[in-house]
Amino acid sequence: MSTARALPGTLVVLSVLLAGACSDGPVPAPSPASDGQVVEPAPDVPTAGATATSLIDGLASPWGLAALPDGRLLSTSRDEGTVSLLDPGSGAVTAVTGAGADDLASGTDHGGEGGLLGVAVAPTFSEDGTVVVYRTGEEGNEVLRGRLDLDEARLGALTTVLDGIPKASNHNGGQVAFGPDGFLYVATGDATTSGAAQDPGSLAGKILRVGLDGEAAPGNPGGSRVWSLGHRNVQGLGWDASGRMFASEFGQSTLDELNVIVPGGNYGWPAREGTLGEAAAPDGTAFVDPVATWPTSDASPSGLAVTADAVYVAGLRGERLWRVPFAGSGAGEGEASPVPDDAASPAAFGAPQALLTGEWGRLRAVVVAPASARDAEGGTSLLVLTNETDGRGSPDPGDDHLLRVDLVTG
Repeated sequence: MSTARALPGTLVVLSVLLAGACSDGPVPAPSPASDGQVVEPAPDVPTAGATATSLIDGLASPWGLAALPDGRLLSTSRDEGTVSLLDPGSGAVTAVTGAGADDLASGTDHGGEGGLLGVAVAPTFSEDGTVVVYRTGEEGNEVLRGRLDLDEARLGALTTVLDGIPKASNHNGGQVAFGPDGFLYVATGDATTSGAAQDPGSLAGKILRVGLDGEAAPGNPGGSRVWSLGHRNVQGLGWDASGRMFASEFGQSTLDELNVIVPGGNYGWPAREGTLGEAAAPDGTAFVDPVATWPTSDASPSGLAVTADAVYVAGLRGERLWRVPFAGSGAGEGEASPVPDDAASPAAFGAPQALLTGEWGRLRAVVVAPASARDAEGGTSLLVLTNETDGRGSPDPGDDHLLRVDLVTG
């Protein structure tokens, strides 16, 4: 890549002095409210500083990242079709083997942005070892589950949860996550098919909510598997302690998005990108606007993580970690931050703040670090995957990395 990056083992320090004041790009424009009035981000929200260090290097095309109960992580390789156990404490990388791993390696289609993508650990993992993966198969994208034996690092035979999700060279979505309700949420892309995101009968361009049998979860709008629609390419999902759901989404050429997801919400694609375009569907249903937007050159947002005070979004093309702080930040870890009544309004958030800009290249995934992987001060830390080896970066020796990012707010 053209910008200098820190070598493995070094620390990078970035302090954000003014909320949203980034020297390398414009401050995102405020979003209009549903009545056409401009809604400004909340003022005087605490800023943050970050330090980053590489814990593991040499990872090949990493994509998915999920925390395990023992403090290790599961990570997928998009292009190799492999799953690995990462130990952020020791730096050890253990290849997962077994029938399920063999299936992933032999049955995954690696064309374009497709491949072995998201991974999620079931809330029942300690009892049954269930993990879920999203991959591109021969006939389309699909969601599979299997039992992982941590002692043996073996993944058992895989069972299909969902299949028939449209695939393409681009816009495959790929994120899977278990919500606080225990159900599985699946983010799909529009597979570059115009109109698919607005078609309630298509699984493309949606966020789905299902059980591990692939059936619609109880309480879904209309009894469908579709939780929300009108998405172009969602790759990040997460929740705050109050249960508010977030999704990060790639724009086409103008604005990337961070959305608060509401059941049955229509997020506008392809008629609306960010806060631009049509305001409502042909039937008059208002589109749900994002709570934060960025120029596509500044973000291309993939994975996200939610802490007590902010949403953190990994940027690929933007080569930075975006922090979108909550208005009323200041709750303790694991507590819900107080928010305005309209928690899906930009007024419930401060202006986005850029961290680690250009220091580690493309950033793909981010999770909240387990206590065992945090710094000696015991503050909030994140674990972040870089993504220079995905065919669109300029890898340096040591790429790609698992980073620990230690946060200081004030």
